[in-house]
Amino acid sequence: MSLLSNSYDLGEFFDEMYAGGGKVRPHYRRLAERLGTLPLDEFERRRAAVDLALLRRGVTFTVYNDSEGTERIFPFDLIPRIIPADEWSRLEAGLVQRITALNLFLHDLYHEQKILKDKVVPAAQILTAKHFRREFMNFSVPRDIYVHVCGTDLIRDRDGTYLVLEDNLRCPSGVSYVIENRSAMRRAFPNLFASYRVRPVEGYSDELLKALIHIAPKRREKPNVVLLTPGVYNSAYFEHCFLARQMGIPIVEGRDLVVQDASVYMRTTAGLLPVDVIYRRIDDDFLDPSVFRSDSMLGVPGLVAAYRAGNVALANSIGTGVADDKVVYAYIPKVIKYYLDQEPMLPNVATYLASEPTDRKFILENIARLVVKSANEAGGYGMLIGPASTKEEVAEFRAKVAANPRNFIAQDPIMLSRSPTWCEGSLEGRHIDLRPYVLCGEKTFVTPGGLTRVALRKGSLVVNSSQGGGSKDTWVLQGN
Repeated sequence: MSLLSNSYDLGEFFDEMYAGGGKVRPHYRRLAERLGTLPLDEFERRRAAVDLALLRRGVTFTVYNDSEGTERIFPFDLIPRIIPADEWSRLEAGLVQRITALNLFLHDLYHEQKILKDKVVPAAQILTAKHFRREFMNFSVPRDIYVHVCGTDLIRDRDGTYLVLEDNLRCPSGVSYVIENRSAMRRAFPNLFASYRVRPVEGYSDELLKALIHIAPKRREKPNVVLLTPGVYNSAYFEHCFLARQMGIPIVEGRDLVVQDASVYMRTTAGLLPVDVIYRRIDDDFLDPSVFRSDSMLGVPGLVAAYRAGNVALANSIGTGVADDKVVYAYIPKVIKYYLDQEPMLPNVATYLASEPTDRKFILENIARLVVKSANEAGGYGMLIGPASTKEEVAEFRAKVAANPRNFIAQDPIMLSRSPTWCEGSLEGRHIDLRPYVLCGEKTFVTPGGLTRVALRKGSLVVNSSQGGGSKDTWVLQGN
């Protein structure tokens, strides 16, 4: 028996590998041929070898509040997702357009606020946003770049149209799995991989380091860059170590840094070493206890003063979170039109705002058939999928929305596209999304592919690792 021996149910979804009538899409044919000749026991052997390699390399994530323990191996599916070159070129252009507009938007919000004065975006939505930082009004960030690293989540609807589900502009995670997944696939299927002309992802760390060096204060020929982590208990600590090692820069915690005379230094055995750029994987609230949360043990007292003095650069900049607020997300198509005078190449999912009276009435009356999200939660938390929820859960969320409408949005359920996934001994369709990573420095760089996350639970639309999801390698094919 081979992997393709069992019947495959297309369901009523867009399937990445199969078109109508079960016909294999052209860019998947070589993969289908290989899977059709691969014995099940051989596939399982390769799958076990990959799992063991990932275990030994410590490719993990952390699940909080779990009685079974926190450290998990990130589940990896050996059936890759394949994206043709022309399809990717459209996505790439749309992502560059989006991050360009987002950086212009953030600069405007923290300076003239023209978009608010022109009533394109309601001022109340910005001024009440949890991550809008009034402390940084009229502060010019290095090179006018607010978002240096962005992870934009894309989905495909029933027709195969790509839609933007959300932007992650603060501390987007997951790129380490993109690189590790590629390494695993090369080992598992070297000949198949070589037969496809797949664009590489291994250059991400080099491009990230270039983007970080680009914003360094002009003091040294070779700026000192560090990665600031909350520590070993953070869910993405593996990634922090991975990226620091790949870039060849120190990984530090708040206690490793000290501010003197509005400059940042790293404590070393040889004394204090000046720090020019900090790639921070800590949220604003915990960065500097003298400015934000006074109880933070993770940050560096005086860091904001050094940042304001222009003696250190931060990536991403403080205050970027206002633009990935899920309420503000609803206005991004207008933001793109306002700053670039272009229509969005990648449309949003239609969104209802509970803060708007008409939308709120609709949400409260139809909540059992909607997806409701908290404005600032991530990781699949703070969300209600109405059609899959109990009456008690629906009633609880209805009360939350009514009590704090600014904090909630709602969307019609999108039947995410599916991809063949190996589940419990057979190939079955599972829902997926895609998180490409965009870097903004001297130029904008989009990693070819990104992280394809897969909902491993049958019927689930939630792909987050914290909610039982896994990942696939994403193959972007080179053009002719």
